[in-house]
Formats: sequence, C-alpha cells, structure tokens
Amino acid sequence: MLDYPSLFALAAVVREGSFERAARSLHVTPSAVSQRIRLLEERVGCALVIRAQPCEATETGRRLCQHVDRIRLLEHELRAELPALVQDEQVWVNLPVAVNADSLATWFSRAMTEFAAQAPVLLQLSVDDEGHTAQWLRSGSVLAAVTANVQPASGCSSLPLGKMRYLAAASPAFVARYFAQGVDADSLSAAPSLMFNAKDEMQQRWVSRLCGRHVELPRHALPSTQAFVAAALAGMGWALHPQTLIADHLVSGRLVELVPDAALDVPLYWQQARAASTLLEQLTQAVIHAANDELHPG
Repeated sequence: MLDYPSLFALAAVVREGSFERAARSLHVTPSAVSQRIRLLEERVGCALVIRAQPCEATETGRRLCQHVDRIRLLEHELRAELPALVQDEQVWVNLPVAVNADSLATWFSRAMTEFAAQAPVLLQLSVDDEGHTAQWLRSGSVLAAVTANVQPASGCSSLPLGKMRYLAAASPAFVARYFAQGVDADSLSAAPSLMFNAKDEMQQRWVSRLCGRHVELPRHALPSTQAFVAAALAGMGWALHPQTLIADHLVSGRLVELVPDAALDVPLYWQQARAASTLLEQLTQAVIHAANDELHPG
C-alpha cells in the first residue's frame, strides 16, 4: 500500500520547487516534508527528488507525481458522487496539459481561462512544438495535449480541432530590402528568418513547398509567439505567423505577405487520457468550443 501523505509531499515539493514552500502549502514543517520524502525514497529504493534550485523530480519521482494527479481526479469524481465526503476546505486538482505556443497565444487561452474559472483545477501547462507535444502524453507527463499528431498515444483518444492557418509575412521595408526581385530560393537564402527553437520547422516547410527543394535559411531564434510579431514589425526578419494574430497588421499595412495566397494550414488535434473524469471532459468541451470558433474547419 502506498503512503499517500508521503506521495502528496513529493508532489508538493516538485510543484512548489522547494521543501519550504511545499511545507507551507501542506501546513506542516519542512522537516516533516523531508522525512516523508526520505521514507518514500527508502521504500522505493531510489532518489525521487533532485535537490536543486528549484527541486525537480527524478524519472521515478515524476511517475509517482503523475499517479498523484490521477488520484486527485478520482477523488474529485468520488466527492461529486458522495457528497458526505465533501469537507469544508477546497481541494485543488493539478491538471497537466501540453500545448503549442501559437495555440496558447491565440485560441487556447480562451479555452483554458473559461475552464479554470469554473473548475477546481490548477492547470500545469507545458509548451512545446505541436509536432512534439504528443511525446508528453506518451511519457505520461500530461493528461491532455494539443498536437499535430492524428494518431492517438497509447491509452488516449484523439479529436480533430481544425486547422491553424499561417501566413508568411514581414514589414514592407524588409520586403523591399530582401525581396525586391521576388521571393525565391536565392532571396530566401539571404533574408533573415525567425525560428521558435530547434524543433521549429514551420518556415522550412513553407520554403520547401514554395521552392520545391531545401533552402538553407539564416535564422534568429526567438522562443515567443508575440516576439515573432514584434520582430517582424521591426524589420528583424520574416516568419510564418498565425493569421488571427497578424490580421490587423496586414490590414493596416504594417506587415505584408511575402507571397499572396500561399498560406500554410496545420491540422491540430486534441488528445487526452481515457480517464473517467468529468474535469477532463469539461476541459475537452471548452477546447473544442474555442477551436470551433477560431480555427479553420479540418
């Protein structure tokens, strides 16, 4: 039988980042938290916490924290079915979710805020490229994810959300400087582009489709959707932007498309663990509703 007070102490240390903050959240002393973690580590036979600043879970510790998340979901269901178990204090459920940065900066923010305003949850968001968020599900790090993968991870369901439309755009001055003779392999190889991180292949995909071959692009690394827009407006480089995010700038002329009618559509899917949870279902409905309003039909 697992020692749940020790498991909750482990989850609190990982969530809060230190033994002291975990102790405050659990209303116990730091020494009590430390003792619970030590006893749990002795029982499982390995370290569970990397004692750094902030504290991090080891691989085994992470698996146990995931178990705690699922226990909290089950407790929420049980409390709803057996009101006699409900106590005066508020019980928060940690809900880990992975999402790509562009969705978070546009349509997903509405879904998460509307859901979290009504549900007893503390959302734990992890941001990654849409082509890699499914890995978070496969590893068990999250219970749901916005992903570009249609194939569901093991033990998960997959629902189509629609397509996020991207437009290649830059400032008029940038276009005049680098693309006065047109947008082709030669001009693109000389014009600075914007890249989110090493996983970001969006610009490369658009260029390969346009030119019919690989073109090596000079790239700035900017891990922020909003920074992409600010950099493009300032003439720092060109990039693929979510259409909804730059629509006003296109209308005002502060940004222009590199090639008209050359949008790149990225299908998105919502994958979630097949857990019998009303909270997960409520989040799913909020995500689908927001996606239906703002994404292009799939």
